[in-house]
Amino acid sequence: MQLVWEEQDSHRVPDSALGELCAEIFAPLSRSDQRSKGEMYLRGLLSAGGRKSMRNIAACVGDRAAEQSLHHFISSSTWDWDPVRAALARYLERSMGPRAWVVHPVIIPKAGRHSVGVGRRFVPSLGQVVNSQEAYGIWAAGEETSAPVNWRLTLSDDWRDGPRLGRPGPAEPSLAGTPVECVAGAATEARAWAGGAPRPVVLDLPDSDPAEIARRFGAAGLPFVAGVRGSARVAPTASALPGHEVRELPAHQLLRMVRTLRRPVTWTDPDTGGTRTSLVAAVPVRLPGTRRSLLLLGEWSGPDGWPQHCWLTDLTDISWGALLRLAKLTRRVATDFSAISLDVGMVDFEGRSFGGWHRHTTLASAAHAVQAVTAGYRPQPVARPA
Repeated sequence: MQLVWEEQDSHRVPDSALGELCAEIFAPLSRSDQRSKGEMYLRGLLSAGGRKSMRNIAACVGDRAAEQSLHHFISSSTWDWDPVRAALARYLERSMGPRAWVVHPVIIPKAGRHSVGVGRRFVPSLGQVVNSQEAYGIWAAGEETSAPVNWRLTLSDDWRDGPRLGRPGPAEPSLAGTPVECVAGAATEARAWAGGAPRPVVLDLPDSDPAEIARRFGAAGLPFVAGVRGSARVAPTASALPGHEVRELPAHQLLRMVRTLRRPVTWTDPDTGGTRTSLVAAVPVRLPGTRRSLLLLGEWSGPDGWPQHCWLTDLTDISWGALLRLAKLTRRVATDFSAISLDVGMVDFEGRSFGGWHRHTTLASAAHAVQAVTAGYRPQPVARPA
């Protein structure tokens, strides 16, 4: 899970590209004043310096008196963000032609306890409890660029009641219980919005149950590539290891048994823009208590030792190289989040309003998208937590 912390210089977006985007994504808003405020807010996200507060956005667009009306437009208005996200998904489908939907979890540290969804939670990457928000983004991603389309904000039980959130409370689909339920629902929405060619969902939620991932995404008709821990238990299919007993093993142990099958695969590192080579091997497996056949893929950075990364996928009929390059799209998204999303204020919303968080995040996603698809723009490599 990525922890936010960097801040980058903004990229100048041509007015023609911005005008095209605004016309498309704000078309679902029935009122002209809402369309006008939406474009004003979006321009402020792209051009205001520092934290994208209401005050900074209003000052940047040349009208400090607009602060109150913009605050109402985001936090208290009734416009539905789903049709705007749907229009954004279609815009990205046409302009980017993504290869996959990528799930990107984000921890957003907060100093106080009053912003929507804030709570104390353990962050494994830090090894400590952090006062923070937790969100999951669904990103349209290719090897060269990516952009967010849909979001879920995690709410604990004490945040789900109307009085603390500010009525009305969030719709039930936004309150799925587990992270896997959460992202499966959000990915299903993104697929329906975008249309276009079917594409897999790439996710790295190592603390989630692999069987739940396979069950949820299988039921939704969404092919998946899911990062799993090496300790996850799997069973090779009867034909996978001739002469060996078919029994459950840790994933990394099973992959070590088939390491003689490894072959080199090249992929593009988004952090450097250079080409890297990994050794990969795969073996057909089943998860405990299931009968569905999956593929376990492992990656080594050198000829010796245990695999550094493991994935499970139901894409059993495509090459190992194509699978690895799909799995690496999580790195593309993490790089673009640091290089673009933080600069356009993706994590800057402050307030109790659940709807306000989603409206702000929707427009910040649009700001990210127009930067990402602007001709000739490539994010610069950004250091981020390991």
